Amino acid sequence: MNDVAPGSVRAWVLAARPATLTAAFAPVAVGTACAWRAGGLRWNTAFAALVGAFLIQVATNFANDMYDFQKGADTEERLGPLRAAQAGLLTVAQLRRGIVVTFALALGVGVYLTWVAGPAVVVIGLSSIAAGLAYTGGPFPLAYNGLGDVFVMAFFGFVAVCGTAFVQALYVPDLAWLASIPIGALATAILAVNNVRDFEGDAAAGKRTVVVRFGRQGGVREYVVLLAVAYAAPIVILLLGWTGAWVCLPLLTVPIGVKLARSVARDRGVVLNETLAGTAKLLSVYGILLAIGIAL
Repeated sequence: MNDVAPGSVRAWVLAARPATLTAAFAPVAVGTACAWRAGGLRWNTAFAALVGAFLIQVATNFANDMYDFQKGADTEERLGPLRAAQAGLLTVAQLRRGIVVTFALALGVGVYLTWVAGPAVVVIGLSSIAAGLAYTGGPFPLAYNGLGDVFVMAFFGFVAVCGTAFVQALYVPDLAWLASIPIGALATAILAVNNVRDFEGDAAAGKRTVVVRFGRQGGVREYVVLLAVAYAAPIVILLLGWTGAWVCLPLLTVPIGVKLARSVARDRGVVLNETLAGTAKLLSVYGILLAIGIAL
């Protein structure tokens, strides 16, 4: 990254962490499929929900970059991908302005969705923004107190999937509640890999993640359980008779999940960057297959 100029567009792209945006895309795809099955598909609100999800995710990434740098969690010994503030590519003031602008754009999308779907969207949007800031910022940062996993499960699973279905169908179908569980689980698995990789540095910085609290093996077990939950969910949906057998399409990715779980258990250090990226790709593929399976 020596060729990235400070303050450049590439520096902002780096801070936005585009590889993580699958965590915003997958729940919108699944929520839209649930709305389709309920007879309430609306492409305009589906697109708006996707844009809003991307903006909130990017703003949250900016906030994490800034707050982790300020708290000393990102140092020269960092094992993960380069962070903009830590590398001197963006200043804290620049990131703060980026957070404000990106969240403001997300609020603009929220205004439109509120006009279309009603005041419940205000609660969804403001709580998502507040959680994005509280993830690593504020007097009680969630990620520093072992609550990051709960945040990801709640907002990338239940809120994102059910919220997307709601702004289209104007209610939350039962299918959306259940379909949000595997999406949230795989999004949380991305965080679990991150925490397994960084547990020593996190402990030194006072970041009390689940892995720091329960040890590396606890993080490995968490990852395996999250994948198991994700692969059990389509079978449960099928057994409930809510969809046809197509809903089991995500089971095609089981070999990928097994390979990733082995890597989390076996590998150390920077090698886990590839496992983290692989888990993000798994979420994307799984989400697309689940959305197709629900729609069919």
